[in-house]
Amino acid sequence: MAKIIDQYGNPIDMQALKIAQADAKTLQVRQSHAMHPAAGLTPGRLGNLLRDSIDGDPETYLALAEDMEERDLHYAGVLGIRKRQVSGLEISVDAASEDAHDVEAADLVRAAINRDGFEDELIDMLDAIGKGYSLTEILWDTSEKQWMPRSLKWRDPRLFRFDPDDGETPLLRTPNGDQPLNSFQWIYHCAKVKSGLPVRGGIARAASWAFLFKSFTFKDWAIFVEAYGQPLRVGKYGPNTSEADKDTLMRAVASIGSDFAAIMPESMAVEFIKAELSGSHELYEKRSEFLDRQVSKVVLGQTGTTDAIAGGHAVGKTHDGVRGDIEKADARQLSSTLNRDLVRPVVTLNMGPMQAYPKVRIGRLDEMDITQWTSSTSKLIPFGLQVPESFARERLGIPDADGKEVMLAPRAKAAPPAPDGQDKDEPTQVKTASALLDPNPDAIEDAVQDMLDDEGWQEVVEPMIDGLAERLAAANTIEEARAILADHYTTMDVTAFAELLARAGFSARLGGFNEDEM
Repeated sequence: MAKIIDQYGNPIDMQALKIAQADAKTLQVRQSHAMHPAAGLTPGRLGNLLRDSIDGDPETYLALAEDMEERDLHYAGVLGIRKRQVSGLEISVDAASEDAHDVEAADLVRAAINRDGFEDELIDMLDAIGKGYSLTEILWDTSEKQWMPRSLKWRDPRLFRFDPDDGETPLLRTPNGDQPLNSFQWIYHCAKVKSGLPVRGGIARAASWAFLFKSFTFKDWAIFVEAYGQPLRVGKYGPNTSEADKDTLMRAVASIGSDFAAIMPESMAVEFIKAELSGSHELYEKRSEFLDRQVSKVVLGQTGTTDAIAGGHAVGKTHDGVRGDIEKADARQLSSTLNRDLVRPVVTLNMGPMQAYPKVRIGRLDEMDITQWTSSTSKLIPFGLQVPESFARERLGIPDADGKEVMLAPRAKAAPPAPDGQDKDEPTQVKTASALLDPNPDAIEDAVQDMLDDEGWQEVVEPMIDGLAERLAAANTIEEARAILADHYTTMDVTAFAELLARAGFSARLGGFNEDEM
């Protein structure tokens, strides 16, 4: 086999590919991942950890992004929708050409991705949407002398940091220092939510501020709810009260608020002052809903399908369109990553380097009215419109025939009996419909047959359809095609056709006179 290099021109270490590079046994030492920076988060701390992530230490930021998905139910919900929507789209593999070698390569890729759990592995790759990037290790199966992914293992992004020189090349943290990733062993997906360094490209960075402000709002709301409607309790004690008695009184006042029962010395008293609170819970609720809407906008690009707002069906349809644009962008980016980091290794390790590789495509099939498309196409083909069979099959979702399956076809009609004296295997001369109905055609039928047998009819029809095929090929919609046909109908040259019909009519008339005389 020829020397194998990766997509960046680096040689491949085949033996290294058989060992998981980021496995716990391989690294020997695992860093503690019990960090929860969301606890006690303040604006100052958030600003510092965001700056540290840019300066080469993204570990605390990544831990915060994980906390946000666990603590903020709304953020977890909309982010999960975006991941699942892309991972559930149709996945297809296109061969580089119709050559048998390229088709074999495409079949190899299909076998690699048609595994149970591949959609879940795509969700792991889409972890990059929140954090900015994700790294998935390819665990190869070589049990039958082939190279096929056994699984695609998600690795915690906190195990990696970026090369300080470019800020884009991921390095694996090990006890012996940062190491480059093995070629053909990693799927490195960056979500281009925004331009910039990978660590700054995730949604969690923008959503972290809404998360911080909402956590303050929730805390204030909880305090308000606990105190709302409760009377102010004042404990009174005499001038000679000891510190121990004061503590007893304080515990009693606190117990009245929570347990509605308390005991205290007889010499002490508790006074209840009526609560005169003028606040409302709506302030906290509205602020939380406002922050949730901002998160919906940054994650889904809209709020119509996640938040109850005025506008009804029309607003929902508009927002679905925006959400579709984001879906297409995520699918396109994920397809590019798979083509670079999965398709190329699978094909190269099994078949050697190739000039062109298969393409994985992730996306939603274009919605199309099949009945309208087939009806319009069948009407335009007689006018010279040329439709490739492969294009029609793709439009209709009909796969290519492999020659081994039973094909649907019109029921064959029984052949008519052979004329007397003719061998049944001898081909019968094809006749026109009129000749089959009447063994003794008249002069008019003879004239029709002469017109059909004379190839000059093509010269008559060609002026009528001259240029029509090219004009129809440029049409983008059925309405444009109809307009072209209507315009052509008013300008087409029918001179030769009219002359042919006139001669035929004259001949038929003479033939009719002749028949009458006979």
